[in-house]
Amino acid sequence: MTHRISRRARILSAGAAAAVLVPVAGVAAATPAAAAAAQVKCTSSAQPALAKKLTKDITAALKNRKGTIAVGFHDKATKTTCTLRGSTAFDSASVVKVTVLATLLWDAKKTNRYLTTRESNLATAMITRSDNDATSALWRQLGVSKIKKFLAAAKMTKTVPGSGGYWGLTRINVTDEQKLLALITGKNAVLSDNARAYISKLMGKVVRDQRWGTPAGAPSGTSIAVKNGWLPRATHGWRVHSIGAFKGRGHDYTISVLTHGNSNMNYGVDTIQRVSKAIHKDLTPISQAPTRFAPTETPKEAAVPVPQS
Repeated sequence: MTHRISRRARILSAGAAAAVLVPVAGVAAATPAAAAAAQVKCTSSAQPALAKKLTKDITAALKNRKGTIAVGFHDKATKTTCTLRGSTAFDSASVVKVTVLATLLWDAKKTNRYLTTRESNLATAMITRSDNDATSALWRQLGVSKIKKFLAAAKMTKTVPGSGGYWGLTRINVTDEQKLLALITGKNAVLSDNARAYISKLMGKVVRDQRWGTPAGAPSGTSIAVKNGWLPRATHGWRVHSIGAFKGRGHDYTISVLTHGNSNMNYGVDTIQRVSKAIHKDLTPISQAPTRFAPTETPKEAAVPVPQS
């Protein structure tokens, strides 16, 4: 997923050999994210002052940003949670690949088996390089039935797998993405400790030009696990998403930012990084973190298999 596409995004259908063109130029102009209709809500049983500051700074980061933006955040150390548009649904794009890997490991656990070499190779390509062919192969192997069973076990009740093999059109929201990250980062009965460590390891090895998004502004010494998704369609413009898990400097937290209605990919990336920088900064003030993570590569536009819009 590192090839660049033109203004008219070339989208490969998951079930066909021929490419179809999805027009992006004709998308209606994005409108300011209805701030009055949806507000950031942060709460903390341990540090109410932090919750208040996060509410203020995330709101400021989103001021005048266009499109629809949803945010999920939770820090175990301070028992702090933030939510914006927690139930708003988005096309998943490649963010769903973490769910595919979690389903694969959950299914293997049921029969007490290790992943095959083939499965390991596909999983590595799917997460670290966001390889679409690898994802399609695992999606076909598992089938929607198993994916739905994993979602039920994970209590991700509002996530709806894409039909017809179009995994990039799985419907997700930040509430369910935060549930998934919680399973990956904390001991539970759904994913084994080995499975959680494996997912975190692969998300920690995402290739350089895909490490934008929620890691932006993370303080030095923090472990970073990330998966991003990006997809243009004729409706709602670019979907640009990032989910991440972070641990270090006294904090253990997860961030999910989902967006659509972006005029281009970089606009969505910038929105996500504004939110992420605000969160990282509030958790670890500059005096405690003189060096912060800054993506060094310009994100490359790429395609996820979807049907023609």
